[in-house]
Amino acid sequence: MMMNRRTFSTTVLAGAAASLISTRGMAANSAPPKARNVVLVHGLFADGSCWSEVIARLQAAGLNATAVQNPLTTLPEAVESAQRVLARQDGPTVLVGHSFSGMIVTEAGMHPNVSALVYVAARAPDAGEDYTALAKTYPTPPASAGIVFDGDEGRLTEAAFLHDFAGDLPEAKAKVLYAVQDPFHKALLAGKTTQAAWRSKPSFYAVSTEDRTINPDLERFMAKRMDAKTIELKSSHLSLISHPDEIARLILEAAGQPT
Repeated sequence: MMMNRRTFSTTVLAGAAASLISTRGMAANSAPPKARNVVLVHGLFADGSCWSEVIARLQAAGLNATAVQNPLTTLPEAVESAQRVLARQDGPTVLVGHSFSGMIVTEAGMHPNVSALVYVAARAPDAGEDYTALAKTYPTPPASAGIVFDGDEGRLTEAAFLHDFAGDLPEAKAKVLYAVQDPFHKALLAGKTTQAAWRSKPSFYAVSTEDRTINPDLERFMAKRMDAKTIELKSSHLSLISHPDEIARLILEAAGQPT
């Protein structure tokens, strides 16, 4: 049977769409391999200590957990810092990222040691995607107005940190976190991922429904796009601190461990 041009074009487009859906769904719908190692990466306005509550729970479950000290300089340097830690892991490893470090997880997650990805209220760009442009298609979250710069270094004001970043934490605890805030370099925000690990590896996402740092609907969009196993937590941007039990359970699931 002969195809006219319109029929041919429709067939090609349908095939391409089916291929895209298949590629996107392949990762999340497959069961993750059993892993004993977890590598956790922090985002902006934080350091590796923000994972302390989650790490304690993972260690109690018998997992080997390591927090990366993200240099917050450029995206390539941040990815390299995660890759160095991943290279030291013995066997399958779950790579976890919070907030901005979802950029790092998306790129560094291609490392052969990585068996699954976990995004905690995190950016999850596609390869080469302009995340800033994507974020602008949603209402701007309040925390953005609280970023101030000292030359090339950016940080959150104390008011924005307490109210828009760590809004569901006791004020005394939030102030301790504010005190260890590590400024980021402007150049970091210009980076784009060159590949998207979530297209080929099992992926998990924790949405923060009360998030004032990343729009919760943007988080839902990214989680759905990657076909991630998704949970929603009534939490600020810092669900890893306000809801460590739920975050630890999601990581254990990504590690193929009993929860």
